[in-house]
Amino acid sequence: MKTVLAWFIDNPVAANLLMVILLVGGSFSLVSMHKEEFPSIEPGIIQINVPYLGASPAEVERAVCVRIEEALEGLDGIEKLNTDSREGMCSAFLELYSDTDITVALNEVKGRVDGISTFPQETEKPIISSMQFAGQTISAVLSGQTDEVTLKLLAEAMRDDIAALDGISQVSVNYARPWEISIEISEYTLRQYGLTLEAVSRAIRAASLDMPGGSIKTAGGEILIRSQGQVYRGIEYADIEILTLADGTALKLGDIAEVKDAFQEGFLKAKYNGDPAVTISVYRVGDEDTITSADAVKKYIEEQRRTLPSGLDLNVFIDESIPLTLRSRYGSLLASPLPSWALSGCSPPLDSTSAHSPCSPLFWYSASSLTTRSS
Repeated sequence: MKTVLAWFIDNPVAANLLMVILLVGGSFSLVSMHKEEFPSIEPGIIQINVPYLGASPAEVERAVCVRIEEALEGLDGIEKLNTDSREGMCSAFLELYSDTDITVALNEVKGRVDGISTFPQETEKPIISSMQFAGQTISAVLSGQTDEVTLKLLAEAMRDDIAALDGISQVSVNYARPWEISIEISEYTLRQYGLTLEAVSRAIRAASLDMPGGSIKTAGGEILIRSQGQVYRGIEYADIEILTLADGTALKLGDIAEVKDAFQEGFLKAKYNGDPAVTISVYRVGDEDTITSADAVKKYIEEQRRTLPSGLDLNVFIDESIPLTLRSRYGSLLASPLPSWALSGCSPPLDSTSAHSPCSPLFWYSASSLTTRSS
């Protein structure tokens, strides 16, 4: 060690050259490296969702969840497996050991689940993914004296626009009540046609369902057949056939019930400056950069504010890019040698203590950047 130090003392040009390399390399890494206030953490959880529309929780558990548990039994790297069966959906959560490679485990899980051939035909393709940490980057609030439908539709359009921006993959609309189809049938009407609520409910479930129809092998390959009957709007539900009368006339849901698009009850509502409001939140996933994403969203907000309908306003509500923290750290780093330079007469040589003061942090910025790229 003494030999190395002695060599640098005897060769000041080499020492200064090394310092310049560290300064340039560290400064470049400081600007280009990924920046975030809190590090991303892989939770080590794999999620499996298998839609089984129209099935009761008991049917979902018996026909789907149990099949998944059997297929994944004995798989290496799994610490815990939990399944949740509810109406129309089976969800499974796999917690991995800390030393398990999540990419390898994900591929093995996909292979086993895709190999299950005993799922009911009515089930849809399994959705398998690894859960990722999503930290909030920025949130905008849309407010104004307008009806709830207009506010929700405009917020959803903005959500889609923001999700299309580079470097942004997850955006959500909050404090907007979910859509709900309201179907009201009088008891008198049910008796008039000899119907029950259960019979009407079965007819609606049967008509509003996407179902696989198998496959056909042709010379050009295999053709998958699927019946797409899922409906989403009140006018589509009103057109569902409930019963065929004696004269052959089709009795539709709209003939016996009041069907309308509405909102679910019991959800929180937000206000901003006394006006009804919804928020549009942007989340950072994986290697997405907090500052870059926030800047892109703020630019979009400024553009949209000029085109909003009268009476509506769009503002930044939460900004987690922390410009006064992240960027000020860079400024304090670059400004740290200034007091020393001022005290030494503002004319320090290149190898003075004041010039060397930023070298240590810049060295670690450079080293951390290289480590990140190699990993």
